[in-house]
Amino acid sequence: MYSLLRAAFDAAPYPDWTLRRDRLRRLQALLRSQAAEFSEAIDADFGGRPPPETGLLEIVPSLEGIADALRHGKHWMRPRRAAVSRWFLPARAHVLPQPLGVAGIIAPWNYPLVLAAAPLTAALVAGNRAMVKLSEFTPTFSAVFAQRAAQAFAPDEVVVVQGDAEIGAAFSALPFDHLLFTGSTGVGKRVMAAAAANLTPVTLELGGKSPAVITPGYDLRHAAQRIVFGKLLNAGQTCIAPDYVLLPRGQEAAFVAACRAAAQQLYPLGLRSPDYTSIIDHRQYSRLLGLLGEARAGGAHVHALFDGVQADDLRHRLGPALVCDAPATVRLMTEEIFGPLLPVVLYDDIAQALAFVRSQPRPLALYWFDRDRVRTHAALLHTHAGGVTVNDTLLHFAQDGLPFGGVGASGMGHYHGRWGFDTFSKLKPVLSQSRLSGVGLAAPPYGQRTRWLMKLMGRL
Repeated sequence: MYSLLRAAFDAAPYPDWTLRRDRLRRLQALLRSQAAEFSEAIDADFGGRPPPETGLLEIVPSLEGIADALRHGKHWMRPRRAAVSRWFLPARAHVLPQPLGVAGIIAPWNYPLVLAAAPLTAALVAGNRAMVKLSEFTPTFSAVFAQRAAQAFAPDEVVVVQGDAEIGAAFSALPFDHLLFTGSTGVGKRVMAAAAANLTPVTLELGGKSPAVITPGYDLRHAAQRIVFGKLLNAGQTCIAPDYVLLPRGQEAAFVAACRAAAQQLYPLGLRSPDYTSIIDHRQYSRLLGLLGEARAGGAHVHALFDGVQADDLRHRLGPALVCDAPATVRLMTEEIFGPLLPVVLYDDIAQALAFVRSQPRPLALYWFDRDRVRTHAALLHTHAGGVTVNDTLLHFAQDGLPFGGVGASGMGHYHGRWGFDTFSKLKPVLSQSRLSGVGLAAPPYGQRTRWLMKLMGRL
């Protein structure tokens, strides 16, 4: 499959806008026509994920990204003017965006559609061929998407690969021209190591512990509504979900009450709500129960946000909970949670809160709740995160005008919109020499004239 894509690209290394637009439109038509089928397949894989949630979180953002690429792609392809040093005038310079070749994309299980379609959109608008590896933990969706993609694209344009970790390792070792991986930090390290053997450049979209910081005086009811919404979508199985809350000391009881009210407004039937998503499988469900049990054993106080039953082993459904006073050493406080459990960390002043954020590995997202613009600006300057939403959660991901990507432990590189186009392009610098220009003054044999020129250039 890879060889077929490579040969096809080598035979036509610069597809024009008409062909790129056609490929994007075929992806667009695929998502539109099969939206219901894809949603039902994902629902089956999770053992319960409401199709409207898949529509809002996966299909709509994917279509928005394609629409943005169709709207702007022709402009992104154009050569970009660049300045020429005064010493080389009247030469001209420009940057030529050029397709890299064959792109590899590895998508995770938590959002199997959008995290395959969004990077594929970027690869196609940049003029590449692509191979997409889907997760073995969403086998129903993976099989359906592979089948439909094979109907929409020729086998020398886009190939969708299914399979387990062994297939994934072989996929990572292919000599792609660029490889984009979304998933856990541990697997990301292995992907990067495999890519290094071919000097394949990588974009890693990982995760980490994304904080939500509530500043003194902020409306707790509003903050709780936005944090609970962002945490409980997909039952917390979101790489940019709030992973813990930094809360002013003394506001614990009020915050717990506000979160309970917000959760029960969103899911009035609690664990039985048809709008609440199951944990993907028993392996992840058992992991989350283990995190919660360890925190309890360490003295943490657990506050359930739903009334009634809190866990359903058969359907691997887990009720959301705030966890207060958890020891810093338990896994709930050191590992990405990826579920509906939300630790609360108390602080005494903003300096302490910022110091806590900076003491952790750099997260994929930061959520800052504050009405003080000066303090908000200072916080943005003094923290690092892959992306930020102020006074809400998750929404920066949905903006095609913003780059999406991690920093440090949460990843490297970025995509979405023009940034995705640039990631999957070689921005080739080109200098066009004028017939009036030359290197006469700087050419050997070196002498007084060369020393005079160097002295003149050093003064300017």
